[in-house]
Amino acid sequence: MKKSKKAKLLAVFATLSLALAACSSDSASTTKEKPATDKNKPAAEQKVKLVYARGKDVTQGTTKMVEAFEKSHPNIDVEFREMPSDTGQQHDAYITAFNAKSSDIDVIDMDVIWPAEFAQAGYVLPLDRFIQQDGIDLSEYNQGALGAAQFNGKQWALPKFVDAGLLFYRKDLVKPNEVPKTWDDLLKQAKAKKGQGNTKFGYVLQSKQYEGLVCNAVEFVGAYGGAFIDKDGKVAVNSPQAIKGLKKMVEIAKSEVVPGNVTTFTEIESDQAFIEGQTVFLRNWPYEYASANDKTNSKIAGKVGVAPLPAGDKGSAAALGGWMAGINKYSKHPKEAWEFLKFMAGAEGQKIDAIYGGHAPTITKLYQDPEILKANPTFADKGFVDGLSAAISRPVAPNYPEISEIIQVNVSKAIAGQQTVEQAAQNMEKEMKEKLGQ
Repeated sequence: MKKSKKAKLLAVFATLSLALAACSSDSASTTKEKPATDKNKPAAEQKVKLVYARGKDVTQGTTKMVEAFEKSHPNIDVEFREMPSDTGQQHDAYITAFNAKSSDIDVIDMDVIWPAEFAQAGYVLPLDRFIQQDGIDLSEYNQGALGAAQFNGKQWALPKFVDAGLLFYRKDLVKPNEVPKTWDDLLKQAKAKKGQGNTKFGYVLQSKQYEGLVCNAVEFVGAYGGAFIDKDGKVAVNSPQAIKGLKKMVEIAKSEVVPGNVTTFTEIESDQAFIEGQTVFLRNWPYEYASANDKTNSKIAGKVGVAPLPAGDKGSAAALGGWMAGINKYSKHPKEAWEFLKFMAGAEGQKIDAIYGGHAPTITKLYQDPEILKANPTFADKGFVDGLSAAISRPVAPNYPEISEIIQVNVSKAIAGQQTVEQAAQNMEKEMKEKLGQ
C-alpha cells in the first residue's frame, strides 16, 4: 500500500515536471520570437523627433538643410514648424509658449535682438558646455554676430546668418550709371522708372508697424548721422541729424513711388512685389537675391542687381540684422537638439542655407567657398562683405522690445500724417528716457 502511494506521487511529480518544462519551453520560444519594442532598443537606435521653429522661409534653404541633417542623423527626425513672418508676433508666440514651460518646440530661431532677453528670462539653455565638449571654434564666426548672443558671460545661441539692408533693382530697367547713390537719387529714379517694364511701383520698403519698420528707420537716421540711442546709451533721437533722416523716410513712404498700402508691407509682401515684377527698386535683406533669381517662382530671374543702400549726408547705413539658433530650456531632447543646432549653425548647414536660402554666412571662411560664390555672386563683392561688418546696430537697450515699440508707434504716426517728424522725435525722446530711467 505504501509502495503504491509512493509510485503515484512520483507519477504526479513527473507529470508536473513535464508540464512545467513545456511551459518553460513555450515561454522561451515566444520571448525569442517577439520583436523588440522601441523602448527595448539601445538609445542610439531610438528615433527622436525634434520640432524646429522659425519664421516663414520663401526659399528652399530650410528644407534642404533639414533633409541633409536627417540624412546624416538617421536617428533624428526634424519637423519644421512655421512661425508668423512678423517678428513681433513670432517673439510673442515664443514668450507665450515658454512662460507655460512648454516642451513642444526644441530648437528656435531668434532675432539678433532676442538672446539677452530670452537668457535673462530663462527660456533658453546656455550652450557653453556643448561648445566645449565638441571643440567648436568660435573664432571662425563673425564676432559681432556672435557677441549678440552673449549675456552674463555665457553663449546662449549660435548665429546662423547675418543680415544687412541692401538695395535690389531691375537690371533690365536700371543702367549701371543709374543705380541711386543717394536717397534723393533714389526718389528721382523711382519716379522716372515707375511704370517701365509693366511695373506698378518705383520703390518698396518695409513700413508696417513692426520690427522691420525700425530697421528701415535706423538706416535713414544713420545715413544722416543720427541715432536713436548713442554709443553711451543716451537717448539721442531728438537731434537735427535724426530728424532729417526720419523726414527723408517719411517723404519716401508717402510718395507716389511706393504702393498705396505700403504701411502693410513686411519682407514677405516686399519680396512678392519684386519677384512678380511690380517694382523697380526694393530694400530688403541678402536672401532676396536667391528668391528673386529662383526661376520657379520669380518673373525677374536673371534681371536682379544689388547695391548698397543709398546714402544720406553721412553716407550709406545698413541695419545689422540676422538670426540665431537656440535650444528651448524645456526641451525633452537637449542632446539631439544640440546636434541639430550644431549642424544648422555650422559650416555645412550655413553653406546649404547660403546656396539655397541666399543668407550671408556668419562663418567667415565660407565667403571663399566656390559653390556659395557661384550661387551668390554678390558675396564675392568686397564692398558687400565689408558692409556686413560695418553695418550699424539697432538701439542697444536692456529692454529693447519697449524701445522698439516706441519707435514703431511714433514713426508710423509720422508716416500716417498723425504727427510731424519733430513731434515724433520729441515723443520718442520723452518715452525712451522714461523707459531707460534717464
